[in-house]
Amino acid sequence: MTGFERGTDGPKVIVVAADGSTTSLRAASYAAGLARRQSAELVVVFVGTPSALANLVPAAGLMVNDAQHEVADELRTQVQEGAARAGIRARFIETTGDPFTEINRICTEVLADAVIVGASASAGHRYVGSLGVRLVKAGKWPVTVVP
Repeated sequence: MTGFERGTDGPKVIVVAADGSTTSLRAASYAAGLARRQSAELVVVFVGTPSALANLVPAAGLMVNDAQHEVADELRTQVQEGAARAGIRARFIETTGDPFTEINRICTEVLADAVIVGASASAGHRYVGSLGVRLVKAGKWPVTVVP
């Protein structure tokens, strides 16, 4: 056997991407259950995306940012309350940028053992590639895509 092994069976750090969409909330629920069963830490990541309108209409960019912070605050509260009820260790990380880039960065920082995302509902992702597909292709972590 070659390479570094952390000496554990199963994931010890599970990262889930949540943006408030139905599929991301399903993914978060699935990840929370997995974290509970595995006695793993749950890291919930919210990535706010900069508005394309911000350069054209600064007020529109501020409105989008405010709306994203409201969603993040609501998710943070749900994570804290849900973790307390389930008896799991959980943390919430809010960041801004490209979701793929930011999730990769955070997974590397927290030494993620597994990544869970919700399936994309966008038809355009059949051509460009969804976040889940891009994470799978990166080949750094086991990725579960929850429908």
